[in-house]
Amino acid sequence: MTRFSAPARRGAPGFSLVELLVSVAILGLLASVALPLAELTVRRHKEVELRRALRDIRQGIDAYKQATAANRVATLPGQSGYPATLMDLVAGVADVANPSGPKLYFLRRLPSDPFYAGASTNPADSWGKRSFASPPDKPAEGADVFDVYSLSTDTGLNNVPYSEW
Repeated sequence: MTRFSAPARRGAPGFSLVELLVSVAILGLLASVALPLAELTVRRHKEVELRRALRDIRQGIDAYKQATAANRVATLPGQSGYPATLMDLVAGVADVANPSGPKLYFLRRLPSDPFYAGASTNPADSWGKRSFASPPDKPAEGADVFDVYSLSTDTGLNNVPYSEW
C-alpha cells in the first residue's frame, strides 16, 4: 500500500497575497450589495413613520372638528371649527359641555416629520399646514389648521412626492 501525503509547503505558514485579495474582493462585493438594501430599509422605515404621523395628526384634527360640531369646543361665529394651531391638539381645550371637568386632548404628543431636514426642536414647525380657506392645490397657512403635509421635496418609493401624501 502506498501512502499519499500532502505536498510540503514552502515558506512561512499563512495566507498568500492572492488568497487575501480574493477574500477582500468577495467582502467588497457583499458590502456593495448590502449597502443599498440597508439604505432602502431605512427609507421604507421613514415612510412608514411619515404615514403614521400624518394619520395620527389628521385623526386628531378630525376629532377636534367633531368635538366642535358636538358643541364641546368653544368657537366664535365665522370660525371653521378646526384647531388654530397643531399644539392645540396636544395642549387640550376646555370642554364647554363639562366646564368643571378635564380638558379635551386630541393627541398625546405631536409627531415630527421624519423627512424634515431642519433641526427644529418644535415638531409643529416640521409640518406644512393648510388652512380651511386655502385650495387643495395651493395649500397655505391661515387662521386654522385643516390639514398637514410634509415639507420634504423628495419623492417616495411610490413615485409620489412626500408633500402630496
